[in-house]
Amino acid sequence: MQEFKITYFYDEEHYIRRFIHTDSMESAEKLVQKERDQYISFTDSRGIYHELHTGKVRVVQVAEYHREDKK
Repeated sequence: MQEFKITYFYDEEHYIRRFIHTDSMESAEKLVQKERDQYISFTDSRGIYHELHTGKVRVVQVAEYHREDKK
């Protein structure tokens, strides 16, 4: 499994970010496309619950993420 970062931008200053684990960039893109124009919910890595309507965001960005261990 790979980790992907999905960022939902409302404007230049406001965004919500979530991380998913899936097999490929293509499957991450399909997930974003499947969720288009509907409400989604998730809990982020800080334990904060989010609900958002994907039709209300201006830009959705998907990128592979390589987490670095902080030691």
